[in-house]
Amino acid sequence: MILSLLLSSFLTFVELNCENLFDFRHDEGKEDVEFTPEGTRRWTRTRYWRKLNAIGQEILSCSSELPDLVALVEVENDSVLLDLTRRSLLRGADYDYLMTQSPDVRGIDVALLYQRARFRPVCYDYLSVDPIKDMRPTRDILYVEGETARGDTLHVFVIHAPSRSGGEPETRPHRRRVMTVLMDALRHLSGKNVIVAGDFNDYSDSPSLRLLTNVEMINVTDSARGLNGKATGTYRYRGEWKSIDHVLVSTSLQRSVLRTFVNDAPFLLESEPVYGGWKPRRVYHGYRYQRGFSDHLPLVVQFCW
Repeated sequence: MILSLLLSSFLTFVELNCENLFDFRHDEGKEDVEFTPEGTRRWTRTRYWRKLNAIGQEILSCSSELPDLVALVEVENDSVLLDLTRRSLLRGADYDYLMTQSPDVRGIDVALLYQRARFRPVCYDYLSVDPIKDMRPTRDILYVEGETARGDTLHVFVIHAPSRSGGEPETRPHRRRVMTVLMDALRHLSGKNVIVAGDFNDYSDSPSLRLLTNVEMINVTDSARGLNGKATGTYRYRGEWKSIDHVLVSTSLQRSVLRTFVNDAPFLLESEPVYGGWKPRRVYHGYRYQRGFSDHLPLVVQFCW
């Protein structure tokens, strides 16, 4: 058993909703004025760089070794990813990235960071989601095919489904629409090594997540808990821990999953005065700036094969 582990290859995958990782400039045609120096958040250059370093610190704390792949949600544009990978705490980590350019009205997108020595992209694409009635333009799905350090081919999808704003039943068709697009792509990858990760804005027992079981996908983070015993999900709402972030793998990868957990490192948490316990330490409490991280905790999956 020990010899088998020594000869094995390990891969650490992280999913993180960064919560409004905007730069401090207004992008024409996008509803991002809130995150500018003149906006309601008073989002200055200094606050922006603190946020970048906070996200970098959060990623680095997920594993004793650098995570190989990091699926990021709620990142604004290429400039933000360039600053994150080249000029923040991650500047020496040798990360590169791929991201979408979506029609989202606020300008937020999804991205995949990858360790250049551990993963080599072969191709990538965006899966566009045509809105249905009463649905705002949403984020594209990022698709990346690449090779691991061991030479295995891996297919990765990063997703940020429409929110529940306006009511869960009313917005359920919007998330189903995204799942339909994703499922069409997954059907062409039957038997392949596939990872789907992101913020689904739904729980593991929700209809949209259950749809993915029809295309041989397994939610391996369904029961993920915090290593420090503080969190039982990635997100806390009205005193209750929930997980709307998920990592699903194809049946071909299921046996390779070594462990899954929520990174609930103490510095990522703050006390919950109303409901008791702990909650993720956000950058803002309402509109009061407090130098936090995100309203979501990182989700970590470690593979061994």
